[in-house]
Amino acid sequence: MTAADYQEKIPNNVGLHEDRRLQRALEAWQPSFLAWWDAMGPALPTRDVYLRTAVSVGREGWARFGFVPMREYRWGIFLAERDPGRRIAFGEHKGEPAWEKVPGEYRADLRRLIVIQGDTEPASVEQQRYLGATAPSLYDLRNLFQVNVEEGRHLWAMVYLLHAHFGREGREEAEELLRRSSGSLESPRILGAFNEQTPDWLSFYMFTYFTDRDGKYQLGTLKESAFDPLSRTCEFMLKEEAHHMMVGTTGIDRVVERTAQVMAENDTDDVTGHGAIPLAIIQKYLNFHYSVSLDLFGSETSTNAARYYTAGLKGRWMEERRRDDHALTSDSMLVDAVTEDGEIGQQEVVALLALNTDLRRQYIADCASGVSRWNRILESARLPHRLRLPHVAFNRKVGAFAGIDVTPDGERLAPGEWERRKGEWLPTEVDKTYVRSLMQPVHERGKIAAWIAPPRQGINGKPFDWDYVHLS
Repeated sequence: MTAADYQEKIPNNVGLHEDRRLQRALEAWQPSFLAWWDAMGPALPTRDVYLRTAVSVGREGWARFGFVPMREYRWGIFLAERDPGRRIAFGEHKGEPAWEKVPGEYRADLRRLIVIQGDTEPASVEQQRYLGATAPSLYDLRNLFQVNVEEGRHLWAMVYLLHAHFGREGREEAEELLRRSSGSLESPRILGAFNEQTPDWLSFYMFTYFTDRDGKYQLGTLKESAFDPLSRTCEFMLKEEAHHMMVGTTGIDRVVERTAQVMAENDTDDVTGHGAIPLAIIQKYLNFHYSVSLDLFGSETSTNAARYYTAGLKGRWMEERRRDDHALTSDSMLVDAVTEDGEIGQQEVVALLALNTDLRRQYIADCASGVSRWNRILESARLPHRLRLPHVAFNRKVGAFAGIDVTPDGERLAPGEWERRKGEWLPTEVDKTYVRSLMQPVHERGKIAAWIAPPRQGINGKPFDWDYVHLS
């Protein structure tokens, strides 16, 4: 088990003190990070928060819990344990030893992959900046802040790689990660989903379920990288990402559970008069966040993805469990497409070009498990209603379906019909205003807002009604 050195200004398990030049560069970046955190991090004033902090990267004891003033959280740099015998599992370099240094011919591509991943981390913090003011309970407030500080640490993880392996260009890219901001007209975040607003807690739960789940799959492909420092960094980040998805999964659980309770108690589908969120609005939020997250996987076919795979930069989800030659030069795959007569169909392409589709399908199957989970809550409440994932072509802005309009069932719409009917399927201003009206803060220990059920268990063995956050 590799312990973090907390005596250092920047906690780390990479022996930062052995490279004084790198250490000085990162220490020079640290004030910029803290200035960004003060300006764009959580806006609700707190004294301290019950947070987990990484102390090692082994199976046991990789985190410790305690009350921490958020600005004093010990963000640091942690890579999973190195396997000295690790070999590249795919692409044209399959079987060769994993790289400790960046090969010159892949320098630009690797830097780009790291920058795109790094750009998502501070974006989520910026999107969630004001949510603390409307938290439904101290338990939920604590979970929000845990997500925030870990997204900040994930930014540190990518910045370390840029500083350690990409010289002046890497340092410049690290500065740019703090100059861009979510939703900015002048300098927005790179990916569209990270410029969307997160104005309420239903959006937050949907984001942490759907969009953070995209993060899981992107990190999973980078974990396969032949560049070992990137692989080891992503392996550790996946440990923390699991908590973010838990927040989304159980958050939506609790919203659906409370809505079902109110529907059953009052024998009505219209729960707006009872302070709960109607299932129809939950479905609209689901439609939006799912479809926006599907776009994060890119086009159905991609020469860039094929190049990254062949070079060994980015693999497939669970690459080493795949039963093929891990080269894909002679395989094919069916991908979604719009036919010449405008119908939704499929076409066969070389498997190397279909890697985005392969990853998106893994993601879709994972998302479906959450919907099944929420439907079991409705079934247990003896309600006939069910939530569902919309068709893969619904509300798409990237890829084969970007130029067509379809219903959540996948039916093509006539020109102009989308604008007339989209309020049936996506949140309207009326829907958003109603949800925001429910977002009254509950910062009293043991209390919770009426629109969401309490969790079944607290954090780290603590009860729900524990004092997870001490407000200023």
